[in-house]
Amino acid sequence: MPNLRISEAAALLGVSDDTVRRWVDQGRLNATVSENGRKAIDGKELAAFAQRVAEGAEPGTTVAASARNRMRGIVTRVLKDGVMAQVEMQAGPFRVVSLMSREAADELGLEAGSVAVASIKSTHVVVEIPEA
Repeated sequence: MPNLRISEAAALLGVSDDTVRRWVDQGRLNATVSENGRKAIDGKELAAFAQRVAEGAEPGTTVAASARNRMRGIVTRVLKDGVMAQVEMQAGPFRVVSLMSREAADELGLEAGSVAVASIKSTHVVVEIPEA
């Protein structure tokens, strides 16, 4: 399993390097000292931490859902026409775009700056491994 630099862990979690360092200092996230003397985080440790954060990071009234991919983020743009709306949001480093009825967007009060949760369920997901 790869050891990730603090900056890589931060980018994957969608937080700042300083936030990851604070979590390490607080004992919330384990880090080791790599061969070059810098702190590193084991990939499996980071994955487990990300899951723990995600499980408790979604406030609200939902008791259960079949969609396992839930990302909290901020709405960055809403484009509406007579019938449809395109809602764009930023969830950490991820840009999420949703097409919905204008009525649904209006009922939810979605506008730039709104905090929202994107629930994603797909029958086709492509997983890629980035170049090292």
